[in-house]
Amino acid sequence: MRIAYRAETLIDAHLVKDALEREGIPAFISGEYLTGAVGQLPALDYVAVLVPESSQAAADAVVRGVELQLVEARAALSGYDDGLPSSLLDYG
Repeated sequence: MRIAYRAETLIDAHLVKDALEREGIPAFISGEYLTGAVGQLPALDYVAVLVPESSQAAADAVVRGVELQLVEARAALSGYDDGLPSSLLDYG
């Protein structure tokens, strides 16, 4: 197994895993249950999405697509700062 994606959050890891599986690439989230031990700290370097070595090249393309969508979604959310409760804006 190879690391296809190091997740910033557990939600990001699941988004990537789901996208990979939709493309027929088997994926596994490593460190998913470690996040409970660190509480509200970022999951960086604890959570990774793994794929078989033979699927690495195909997985890289899928991961780049998901990362682009995440960047675009976060940028769109930052444009909606006006009038939203601060609890909804704390996504990072």
